[in-house]
Amino acid sequence: MIDYRLDAPLDVPDIVRVFDSSGIVRPIGDPARIGRMFAAADIVVSAWSGDTLVGLCRALTDFSYCCYLSDLAVDKSYQGRGIGSGLVNRLRAALGDEVSIVLLSAPTAMAYYPGQGFSPADNAFLIRRQR
Repeated sequence: MIDYRLDAPLDVPDIVRVFDSSGIVRPIGDPARIGRMFAAADIVVSAWSGDTLVGLCRALTDFSYCCYLSDLAVDKSYQGRGIGSGLVNRLRAALGDEVSIVLLSAPTAMAYYPGQGFSPADNAFLIRRQR
């Protein structure tokens, strides 16, 4: 059974392990940066199997109009069980109907997001990070 938690404290080594195991590309060689990423988040939804973190979603939002879903990661050994959907659904419930959710998808995940209720956007622009 998977337990979902809203804004539960997370340990950086657990976050790094989930990122590393999920296949998502994040700066896992820089744990301090990972810690800063999560310290600045407005909302974090986590998925737990017992005491083990198995999935997470991190977002930045004003809770009124827009939300940037920055991270959605599930440990590979738990993928295919609906945990990603559970994380997104709990994020949507916490935000309510007035808030749009925006995300940037990895090329390998482009087919995943339409099944989660996301529509492609043709009117987005991006300045990429340098590192």
